[in-house]
Amino acid sequence: MNKKTCINFLVIFCLSGLASVFAQEKGGYDPRKVFDPLFDSSPGTVYRSGSGIPGPKYWQNRADYKIHAQLDEKDNSLSGNEEITYTNNSPDKLDFLWLQLDQNQLSKNSRGELSSAPSNIPDRFFGGDNIKSVEVQLHGKKFKADYIITDTRMQIRLPEAVKPDGDKIIIDIDYSFPIPPPNYGRCGYLETKNGKIFELAQWYPRMAVYDDIKGWNNLPFLGSGEFYLDYGNYDVYINVPWNEIVVAPGELQNPGDVLTKEEIKRLKEARNSDKTVFIRTANEINDPRTRPVDKGRLTWHFKMKNTRDFSWASSRAFIWDAARINLPSGKKILAMSVYPIESSGLDAWSRSTEFAKNSIEIFSKDWFEYPYPTAINVAGPVGGMEYPGIVFCHWKATGKILWMITNHELGHNWFPMIVGSNERENAWMDEGFNTFIDIYASDEFNHGEFAPKRDGEYAPKGGNPAREIVPYLLSKDSQPILTYADAIPGRFVHTLEYYKTALGLVMLREFVLGKERFDYAFRNYIKNWAYKHPSPLDFFRAMNNGAGENLNWFWKEWFIKKWTLDQAVDSVKYVDNDPSKGSLITIENKNEMVMPVEVEVKESNGNSGRIKLPVEIWERTGLSTFKYNSTSKIDSVIIDPDQELPDVNPANNFWPSKSMDGGK
Repeated sequence: MNKKTCINFLVIFCLSGLASVFAQEKGGYDPRKVFDPLFDSSPGTVYRSGSGIPGPKYWQNRADYKIHAQLDEKDNSLSGNEEITYTNNSPDKLDFLWLQLDQNQLSKNSRGELSSAPSNIPDRFFGGDNIKSVEVQLHGKKFKADYIITDTRMQIRLPEAVKPDGDKIIIDIDYSFPIPPPNYGRCGYLETKNGKIFELAQWYPRMAVYDDIKGWNNLPFLGSGEFYLDYGNYDVYINVPWNEIVVAPGELQNPGDVLTKEEIKRLKEARNSDKTVFIRTANEINDPRTRPVDKGRLTWHFKMKNTRDFSWASSRAFIWDAARINLPSGKKILAMSVYPIESSGLDAWSRSTEFAKNSIEIFSKDWFEYPYPTAINVAGPVGGMEYPGIVFCHWKATGKILWMITNHELGHNWFPMIVGSNERENAWMDEGFNTFIDIYASDEFNHGEFAPKRDGEYAPKGGNPAREIVPYLLSKDSQPILTYADAIPGRFVHTLEYYKTALGLVMLREFVLGKERFDYAFRNYIKNWAYKHPSPLDFFRAMNNGAGENLNWFWKEWFIKKWTLDQAVDSVKYVDNDPSKGSLITIENKNEMVMPVEVEVKESNGNSGRIKLPVEIWERTGLSTFKYNSTSKIDSVIIDPDQELPDVNPANNFWPSKSMDGGK
């Protein structure tokens, strides 16, 4: 990212250099708070190392799924049977199990419904899971499960414990639920000119995560906090009407049963093409010859390995196109898009596969290679939602907005699909990290066609983003980044989870650590925690160790506390009252937050220069004096001359004192 782009999207902060002489402290700053030696003083464990990597005895449980699902297009409902093979790799015996029933968030008396603002929608949709039967196989015995459902959670109480260190239990569940219409969350159906589009997500009971930090993770699904899931293999059979196209991640196991010879031929062509190839065109949508049969129903069979979730879409209205993705290892996989005729167009979904292909290639090159055989973008009722190998983006999205949504949702394959953080608690570890990598992908795609990245209606409009985040930081209603996702006020969700988190990572990469040190540490974090469950502390420690820097001051002030920055020029004096012998410039850190400092000095003889001071100048005091080798009188001193810091009082960044408009 060049400097101009950084200024336009996020901040450019300054840093290191030679430092300074300390003076007496005054004001409200307390260095003992930010440079707290007791912050992160707990030792590592055999499960999670003090260096931020998984420990020698790290474990996590596993959930493998075999699912048969049937879509009722007329009734807008889905029924299914799933067999979950759950492996207890923990050192603990499990007397009971917990599962997530996400569809219950749409029930009339759910906690999500009762804790949200009243709705004025007439004929409001209410849904929820209908659990028909639950059976368990354990230690050679099969029995009906003793279970209780509490809101979006199901507890299965076992007659004997699942033993530690690799014991297995099989859970068999029959269930159904009504599919919601548009605007009811993360799945649903949409009526189009040529038929309904169904997007199915959170569509099967899923195992909750049992980990070494909290045991069972059982926060209810209220709507904002997303998901925390274990990894496993998926074997999925989807039964739909004969004239529907189904897209799902992983590998299609029976193409000869559900595709025509021509479609199979076109898919092969797409696998060898960097240009988009149509698998089914707009003119073929209602042509029965694009289906291998002309009546009844078809079952599509997919398998996906080592993934934490599985979602899919189905419609008879789909245009379908695809192109090759080239991965850094030389492996070739497939980008695909499906969308209705209403979404087609050169400024719209006809570019979707191009966007998907480039997003995956850029993220793979920059951070970690994409692991799945396909990357699918679906146009439908869901405005933007991510699942491993497949994303749902709004059918009306066009141009830059479509690029931004596609790029962002596919970026979630890295956070939290590959790096499996707990979204229900720490949404910033997927939304913010993903927003951060989106910035650089937007710079790179098609020579910056849609750069700089902005986050639509939620981002500040124009001007300097670092300064424009200040009102959010100062608001009495805003909260620290480390806040449960569901506890963040709605108007601050995007600002804190996405924008502020990404801003913090850009600050570290561009100006605290530098790109090389940051990238090395961040890539190692991704590699070491791929398909595992890192905590915030694991991330902080991984970055400290990988970059070789104690960044605890930054983690505390930016992520854990709601502190603000106010740096000021305090005074200017001359050595022996002679400007030609040099100047002594004193700067002050007034508020609790600290950052490295950049100072610009202009002299009366026309000379100017900049000095960059490291954060350590604030370790003992809030006042710091440094010598500037002036040769004439000082005309002005400016802290943060490029206005790149989220300084809450930029008026005191000047000496002599003047306002931001130059004193007019």
